[in-house]
Amino acid sequence: MAVLTAANAIGQALASLNLGLFIKPMGDELGISRAEFGWAGSVRSIAGAATSPWMGRLVDRHGARWLLAGTTFIAGLAVMALAWIDAGWQLIALIGLMGLVGVLGPNQLTTTVPVLKWFVAKRSRAVAILSIGAPLGAVLFLPLTQYFIDDFGWRVAWLLLGAIAIVVIVPTSLKYVRREPEDMGLLPDGRVASSSGPGDLDGIEEYSWTTKQALRHRSFWQLAMVFSVVMFALGTMALHRLPAFVERGIDPTWVAWAVAFDATLASISTLILGALGSRVPVRYLGGAGLALMGLSAWILLVGRTAEEMFLSMGLFGFGIGGLLYMQNIIWADYFGRAHVGAIRGLVNPITMLVSATGAPIAGYVFDITGSYEPIWEVSIWLMALGTVAVLLTPPPEPPRDA
Repeated sequence: MAVLTAANAIGQALASLNLGLFIKPMGDELGISRAEFGWAGSVRSIAGAATSPWMGRLVDRHGARWLLAGTTFIAGLAVMALAWIDAGWQLIALIGLMGLVGVLGPNQLTTTVPVLKWFVAKRSRAVAILSIGAPLGAVLFLPLTQYFIDDFGWRVAWLLLGAIAIVVIVPTSLKYVRREPEDMGLLPDGRVASSSGPGDLDGIEEYSWTTKQALRHRSFWQLAMVFSVVMFALGTMALHRLPAFVERGIDPTWVAWAVAFDATLASISTLILGALGSRVPVRYLGGAGLALMGLSAWILLVGRTAEEMFLSMGLFGFGIGGLLYMQNIIWADYFGRAHVGAIRGLVNPITMLVSATGAPIAGYVFDITGSYEPIWEVSIWLMALGTVAVLLTPPPEPPRDA
């Protein structure tokens, strides 16, 4: 758990959430447009969509031990290579490479699937702990990234961030990560298989859908739609809100701290959800998170002061905690753990291809109109649609022949 949570945290340093802090310095020096920064994130998603089905099957079959180490090593080198770029296409290519190897932030299969396989009865708490990784990473790496940029320049900042990822994650993944509890003579939730009677699985096992069964069920497609529209809306805001606040006259250091505040509240949110998850259906918890993100987007649209920025970021933090929690747990809760890697590997291309257009479209809207407001208004309505849709998507009943 510690290694996987740390991997999610350090993922925020790999041209993910912290990429927005590089828009101004790299754009001013190299002339890279907002749309090109948007396309960098989108190409990452598109590349990840292309390899996600294959990656999901590999994680199911072989586990995440070598995959997490290898993909982090490649992504770390790609981040370090950003220190030597001088054109927008190079930025897009290197960040796209990270997506190609499956380094996609807090929802990457190499960190989420192992937790879903190791826990059933305790899954809610385990996923909450895992989900803390991304916001904690933001708390640490957003201010640290801004410090590196201010004191050493953006090129050295990329070198340091890539090196941190390789040094921390590669050796610990190889030493501690394993595929599933049965590989070590255990049962889910830490139970010991060798001393268990047949009844010891009662109450902790669940029906596991095959990929074909999941694809035939309406709940799979409803969830795919929810995450697609929500991630599109998120894409229009997450990257571009940072330079937008700076352009409204707010000091960049305050912006970095506001994102850290956002992440702190996201950590608190995931802990609360982990405590509630065994009693409250996950779709209700996730729906509440989406509603808070919609309110945050409205304040982002109208806010102009530092106080309004912190309010927007705080609501966004509570909301994104709900989204991350729901994304990480709902597929196993609805379709079981045996094939969850393959099932998530199938849904990822759908959500990624749709969401990939969010950041570049927002960039084009800004480049053409000089404002993000038109696209952010659309995003508010999409958040509302996602909230209603997820509330109307109950867990599927197992097939009659189960």
